[in-house]
Amino acid sequence: MKSAIDDIITTSWNTRSGRTVPETSDVSLSNGAVMLDATYLYADMAGSSKLAQTAPDEVVAKVIRTYLNAATRLIRHYGGEIRSFDGDRVMGIFIGTDQSTKAVKAALAINWAVKQVIRPKIEKRWPSTLSDWTMHHGVGIDMGEAMIVRGGVRNNNDLVSIGSAPNVAAKLSDLRHESDIYISDAVYKDMGYSVTWSNDGKTFLWGNTYWPVIGGLKKTVHGATWWREP
Repeated sequence: MKSAIDDIITTSWNTRSGRTVPETSDVSLSNGAVMLDATYLYADMAGSSKLAQTAPDEVVAKVIRTYLNAATRLIRHYGGEIRSFDGDRVMGIFIGTDQSTKAVKAALAINWAVKQVIRPKIEKRWPSTLSDWTMHHGVGIDMGEAMIVRGGVRNNNDLVSIGSAPNVAAKLSDLRHESDIYISDAVYKDMGYSVTWSNDGKTFLWGNTYWPVIGGLKKTVHGATWWREP
């Protein structure tokens, strides 16, 4: 193990710029790295710990699967690539033209799925089991350059995104204020008019503003409770 750790520490990165979101096989396990300008979206189902303590495993598994299924389908529907699952959380990566707008469209659609589809269906299916639990979630989005590498060992490894954008997006998805969607100021400034205002152009969607401290730095974050059917 000591020699393996020494190799990781002393080996120089073989870094290239990425034009597409890489697959695991596209990045060398030993020293490969891809630099990517991307918008990161994390969708995180809230309250899973309480659910796991109060509901049968079979029900918990189905509830979590409904959330991950919907979030994954909608991220892909709007052009995002899925590269990570972590329990009840999924990460999507958007690149290219209108990447932030596409990510926010996915977030609004995920919020629609939770409020208008999943929540009514699971409450109807398990009214007693879920009487003390309601599905809530958080979606966090940030943008910037990220370094994508492979972590782990041969036959047991996966891609890891390094950088401020993936880290902040993950932290934003953990926020539990009155909003459901949290976007960084960079995403807010980069996204298009179509996801800034309601469909009829009369309602501003991002009326909530927060200043959380992430990694020791105060961030300007915009929040929304709105949803939009895909």
